[in-house]
Amino acid sequence: MQSPEFDRLFKALGDPTRRAILGRLSLGPSSVSALAAPLDITVTAVGQHLQVLEESRLVRTAKAGRVRTCRIDQAGFSALERWVGWHRRAWETHLDRLGDVLDED
Repeated sequence: MQSPEFDRLFKALGDPTRRAILGRLSLGPSSVSALAAPLDITVTAVGQHLQVLEESRLVRTAKAGRVRTCRIDQAGFSALERWVGWHRRAWETHLDRLGDVLDED
């Protein structure tokens, strides 16, 4: 189960700053400047991280006047759930087969 979509998701999640941004956004929507403050990085750097998160459909942003507000996008997390579920089912099948083989002995 490989696709560019999953490659983008895992690349986005592979960075600790992006995971910190997602952690903050899990508490609710936030402005870019509010996201930047505790991370001790520039608003521009946060914007670059947000672009990666948006491309992977983990975050959505909207601009109202001069303020860009960010929020979690469920689409990316739904894709991750599908990936994890597929792998979980595959491993459960393999382990069930192994259990059957061991029970035969």
